[in-house]
Amino acid sequence: MLSSVLRPSTASFLSGRRAASSISLKYSNALYSAALAKSPPVLSKVQTELNAICKSINETPHLKAFISNPTLSANERAVGLAAVYAKAEGASTRKEPVSAITKNLFAILSENGRLGETQSVIEGFNALVAKYKGELEVVVTSATTLPKEAAAKLEAILKQSQAAQQAKTLKVINKVNPSVLGGVVVDFGDKSIDLSVSSRVNKLNHILEESV
Repeated sequence: MLSSVLRPSTASFLSGRRAASSISLKYSNALYSAALAKSPPVLSKVQTELNAICKSINETPHLKAFISNPTLSANERAVGLAAVYAKAEGASTRKEPVSAITKNLFAILSENGRLGETQSVIEGFNALVAKYKGELEVVVTSATTLPKEAAAKLEAILKQSQAAQQAKTLKVINKVNPSVLGGVVVDFGDKSIDLSVSSRVNKLNHILEESV
């Protein structure tokens, strides 16, 4: 099922940020459907594997370089993926091998030249699983890791929102991006609240440019 949905087509790939997001979501949806069709436990297993793989890539420079290198040969990509699986399996408490569904996803990403979309695909998949489980996932992006007290206060405020009260559980993820300079950017569902310093600076620059 996953393979048939995601084989390359003769149509040219779209370009730009929106196109990349659309392509990533296509893989996320296909993987989610394939895993859930097997069983809810398989869905959970695939999610655990993907998060372990994402963590391994982010923490291992040579794996990150491999994933983002579009010039590698088929053999080099096969060797690199084997290293990715081995790293993820080694980080698992149960030392279980990566499932066929997860390996199939990466084989297709590799074949289609889309390994660089890995993180976006995993994020999209996690969002689908969260919706299935009745979870509201809120991503808070800050210049540095939020202190525990600030994170707790922010989570308490978010729990009072209508969206959080409609969900079964609230999951808050803190991502670090130095480019926001200060403040936070809060993303949940299709909504985004930009309270970052960089946003204020951009607005100020725009005002200054208009006044010249």
